[in-house]
Amino acid sequence: MKKYFLTLSFIIFTICSIAQMEKYPVYEGCESLDNETLKNCFKTKVSEVVTANLNLPETVVNDNFKGNVNIVFYVKRDGTFEVLYVNTPYQELKDEISRVFSELPTVVPAKYNNHDVEMQFVLPITIPLGSVLTEETNDVTLNESISENDFAVNKNDDLDLIKTDSLELLEHHSQLNLPYTHQNYSNIDYYYNRRQNSHTAVKPYVYSEIEDYVDLDAQKSSLMINKSTWFGKKLLNEHMLQVQGKDYWFTMDPIVDLQVGKADDINTYNNTRGVLIQGGLGKKLSFSSTIYESQGRFAEYVNQYAESIKPAGGNPAIIPGRGIAKEFKTDSYDYPVAEGYLSYTPNKFLNLQFGHGKNFIGDGYRSMFMSNNASPYPFFKVNTKFWKIKYTNLWMWLRDVRPEVTEDGVFKQKFMATHYLSWNVSKKLNIGLFESVIWENSNDRGFDINYLNPIIFYRAIEFSTGSRGGNAVIGLSAKYKFNNKFSMYSQLLIDEFTTSEIAKGNGYWGNKNGFQIGAKYFNAFKVKNLYLQAEYNVARPYTYSHNEPILNYGHNNQSMAHTWGANFNEFVGIASYTKGRWYGTAKIVAGKKGFDIEGDATSYGGDIYRDYSDRNNDYGVDLGQGNTTNIFIGDLQVGYLVNPATNLKLFTGITFRNFNPETITTTFDKTNTTWFNVGLRTDLFDWTFDF
Repeated sequence: MKKYFLTLSFIIFTICSIAQMEKYPVYEGCESLDNETLKNCFKTKVSEVVTANLNLPETVVNDNFKGNVNIVFYVKRDGTFEVLYVNTPYQELKDEISRVFSELPTVVPAKYNNHDVEMQFVLPITIPLGSVLTEETNDVTLNESISENDFAVNKNDDLDLIKTDSLELLEHHSQLNLPYTHQNYSNIDYYYNRRQNSHTAVKPYVYSEIEDYVDLDAQKSSLMINKSTWFGKKLLNEHMLQVQGKDYWFTMDPIVDLQVGKADDINTYNNTRGVLIQGGLGKKLSFSSTIYESQGRFAEYVNQYAESIKPAGGNPAIIPGRGIAKEFKTDSYDYPVAEGYLSYTPNKFLNLQFGHGKNFIGDGYRSMFMSNNASPYPFFKVNTKFWKIKYTNLWMWLRDVRPEVTEDGVFKQKFMATHYLSWNVSKKLNIGLFESVIWENSNDRGFDINYLNPIIFYRAIEFSTGSRGGNAVIGLSAKYKFNNKFSMYSQLLIDEFTTSEIAKGNGYWGNKNGFQIGAKYFNAFKVKNLYLQAEYNVARPYTYSHNEPILNYGHNNQSMAHTWGANFNEFVGIASYTKGRWYGTAKIVAGKKGFDIEGDATSYGGDIYRDYSDRNNDYGVDLGQGNTTNIFIGDLQVGYLVNPATNLKLFTGITFRNFNPETITTTFDKTNTTWFNVGLRTDLFDWTFDF
C-alpha cells in the first residue's frame, strides 16, 4: 500500500509540475530556444528594436532632458503589444513610444498551463539614448499594482516581468455554473447592470454567458500574490490540481468549512471536508461534482428549527439548506451532502443541465418564486436565449419526508415544473413571466408527460387533471435600470385569487399572494466597491399551501420560495465592501410573522405544510395572524479571500437575533441570541440562518 501511495503521489506531483509551466513570449528569431534562454532573447530583442526605432521629439532634445524613462507594456493574449504607462511629463514622447510599440511584430504570446495568457513588463530606457544611468530610483514592489503616483523601477533592471496575468482559470471559459453566493453575485450584477440588455434573474449563471460582461480572469489575476513555491501558489492563487489536454481539462480541489464559535452558552462548530471536481470535454460539455462530509452543532435556535423539520424514520434533524442529518456524539449532527451536474451547450441559443443541486429565480436577496434555502434536489434545466428573450424550463424531483405521508419507510415523491420568461422590453426595463406547478404520483402517473411541454400554460393542465392533480402558481417580475449604478426590482406571486373578493378588501383567505420590491446601488456614494441593497418582502397567510398537503410548495420540510414560508412581512438591508482580498458585509433582517398557536388545531397560514382547510376563518384574514412574532436579525462579517481560484475565505462574524412572540409557551419562548463565529470556508453556496 505504501508503494502505491508513493507512486500515486509522484504522479500527482509530476502532473502538477507540468501543468503549471510558464513560458515567456516568443519574439521573431527566438523560436528555437529553451525557456530560460528565451527569456533573455525576448528582453534583448524588445530593448534593441525599441531603442533603434525611437525618435526623440524636438521638445525633449531642445530641453536637453537627461534621465530615466520607464515604459510599462503588455504582451496581450493575441501576441500584440500595448503600452500601459510611460513616466514622463512629455506627451510627445509618450506618443512616440506608443507608435514604436504599435509597430512591433506580433509575437507568440506567453503561456501558462499550456494556454495563452497576458504578461506585463517594464522597460527602462535612458535619455539621451545609449547614455549610462546615473540617477537613483526606487525599487519596484513586484506584487503591488503600479500607478502613476508610485511607479518606479530598479536602475539595474534590463527588462523585467512585473506581473504575470497567469490566473486564467479554465472554468471561466466553460459551460459550468458560477457558484451562487449573494456576495459574489452582487459584484457580477454590477457588470451586468452596465449593459443595456441583461437577464439576471435565473441563477446560477453559466460562465460562458458571463464572459460577455466581465473578464473574470483579469479580476482574479489582479488579486494574485506572487509566490515562487508550489505550496504558496496552490494555497493562495491556484487550483490544487489542474490537467489540460487538447480537447479536455479537469481540476480537483479540497474544500473545507471549518468553523468554531460561541452562541450564548453553547460552543458551536462546523467541520466540513470535501472535494470538488470540475472539467470539460470539448468546448460544449462541462461537468462538476462536489462531495461533502460534515459534522456540526449550531446556535440553539438553528438546532431547534433543524429538529422541528426532522424527517420520518428516526433521524433527528434536517440541517436547513443541506439535508437529512443523523446523530453525532450526544449533541451534534452528521450530514453528508453530494451535488453535481452536467452542462451542455450545443449552440449559442441553448444550454441544457442535468444534475443534483439548487436553483434561484429573482433579482433579490430573497425570492418569492424560487429560492435556494431548501436541500439540493435532482433537476433538468433548459435555458434558451434569442433576440431579447431568455426562456428557462426547469423540472425537479422533490420529496415530502413527513411521517404522515411516508409509506413503508419510503419518502413521498412529488414533482415540480417551472417556466420563466425574461424579456428585455427596452434598454432599461426587463419583465419576467413565471409559472410553476407541483404534482404528486397520484394513480401511479409518475412524472406526468403533460408537464414536459415547455410552452404550455400549467393552470390549464392543473384544471384538466382535476383539482387535486396539482398546485400551480404564477408570477410577474420587473427590473428597471435607472443608470449604471442604481436599479430596482420586484416580484408579484399569485397562488390563488378571486377578483370580486380583492375588490371588496375584506381579507378573503383565498387571495393568496406574495410581493417583493427592492433596490440595488453599486459603487454607492461614489465609493468604489461599496454595494447597498434594500428589500421588502410580504406573503399573505396560506400562500404556497394546499388542501392536499403534499402539494405544498416545499421540499424536505423546507420552503422552495421564501425562507419564512408565508404569513409574514420582512425588510432586508445589506451593505458590503471589498478592497483587494479583504471584504466586509453587514446585514439586517427585521419582520413580523404569524405562527400557529401551540395546542390550537387551527392553521393560521404561516406553515406551508399545513392543510389550509383547517384555517381559522374565510374572511378577516390578516397578515401576522396567529402567534404574532417580531423577528430582528443583525449580521456582520469581515473576511479575507485566501484563494481566488477556489474562493477559499478566512472570516469572522457575529450574529444577533431577537425573537419576540406575542404568546409565550413552553416550546415557543422569547429569545435573544448572540452568535460569534470564526472560520475557514470554501465559499461555494449561500448558507444563511436568518429565519
